[in-house]
Amino acid sequence: MIEEFEEHILQASEHFDKAIEHLVFELNKIRAGKASPAMLNGLMVDYYGSPTPLSQVANVSTPDARTIAIQPWEKKMLALIEKAIFEANLGITPMNDGEVVRLMIPPMSEERRVAMVKQSKQAGEESRVAIRAHRHKIMDFIKKQVKDGFPEDMGKRKEDEVQKTIDGYMAKIEKMLEAKEKDIMTV
Repeated sequence: MIEEFEEHILQASEHFDKAIEHLVFELNKIRAGKASPAMLNGLMVDYYGSPTPLSQVANVSTPDARTIAIQPWEKKMLALIEKAIFEANLGITPMNDGEVVRLMIPPMSEERRVAMVKQSKQAGEESRVAIRAHRHKIMDFIKKQVKDGFPEDMGKRKEDEVQKTIDGYMAKIEKMLEAKEKDIMTV
């Protein structure tokens, strides 16, 4: 019976870790006024008729703090990369010089910074909701086991153990959001 509890807690921890990974991915996509190749994560380019991640058709680099350079491995990809950037609606106009597509990251206004902070907090809330949903599932499992004959005091201890784990993940999310907000609001 204890092994079954441990198995459920382990599975929940895996889901919690995935929620944190997803938050990291989402926060990396939110620009903080500095150029970052992570801003283009998830950007798909039409490569011979199939959507392909940008990183698989071009080299993405940041020559300076305000520029992203995208150098495709095939010259004919320049126009397709430009098209994908326009369609992604990043708010940045690509510049194609025949060799490289450059994205110049404009400095953000205070209003835009506040909007980015709001977007990062929304991503954090989505992660919190995912963690809470899994907490609810495991708490229901514990209550069901107690109802089916598992000792009540041990069930209460397991609930406390799960809650401490949840609190740790929530604190981690909060730290990540604070760091991202500081990064965004720094001029």
